[in-house]
Amino acid sequence: MARLIDLGREVPYTQAFELQTNLLKMRSEEKIEDTFLLLEHKKVITIGNSGNTDNILVPKKFLEEKGFQVEHINRGGDVTYHGPGQLVGYFIFNIHDYGKGVKDFFFLLEEIFVNLLKKSYNIEAHREKEYPGVWVGEEKITALGCAIKRGISMHGFGYNVNTDLDDFNVITPCGIIGKGVTSLSKLQDEVQNMDEAKKNLIKSIEEVFKITFKIEDKEKMLGEVEIWNKENQIG
Repeated sequence: MARLIDLGREVPYTQAFELQTNLLKMRSEEKIEDTFLLLEHKKVITIGNSGNTDNILVPKKFLEEKGFQVEHINRGGDVTYHGPGQLVGYFIFNIHDYGKGVKDFFFLLEEIFVNLLKKSYNIEAHREKEYPGVWVGEEKITALGCAIKRGISMHGFGYNVNTDLDDFNVITPCGIIGKGVTSLSKLQDEVQNMDEAKKNLIKSIEEVFKITFKIEDKEKMLGEVEIWNKENQIG
């Protein structure tokens, strides 16, 4: 059993990052069960631990004018983009419950989308040995990046459903030259119903991880975090 909280649309990145950080500490102390956050972000470019700012291709002023945030974060990987129309999933999971370690966990994350795209949309997706993520042809549809602390994960994936792919033009996604990005709407040649996309995604996660999600109210979860913060004199 794990719980799922839908945080909704246009969630500021810093807000979600702080929430993840708190939930990771709570999960490490076994105050909560495995928790999956599903959301859409406002426009943001994130730079991972091994990121190179040269992979941001436009000046800071341009990004500000176009509404992009830029955040340095503690996941693996290089530069990526999150924004409206992209489903983002954050796993606050004890990875040892799902395999031997990090490699097994990443395999499951990729398997979610390989299975999802085949079963729900008849799209053949695959892994690339050199690059984390899920690909259709030479174009990435799902970016992956996690941080693992004492066996507990944070961060997760960015799955392009109705994402404006032009927003990726301001970066070299994940620092990979010569490959592109795609979205479900592009592959299907029509805008996708986000509720249906979420439903199919959740089903695939449950199948791959062999779990059943318990849907939990966002406000209830935020209340738990607030109480825990007060008890630990945080914030």
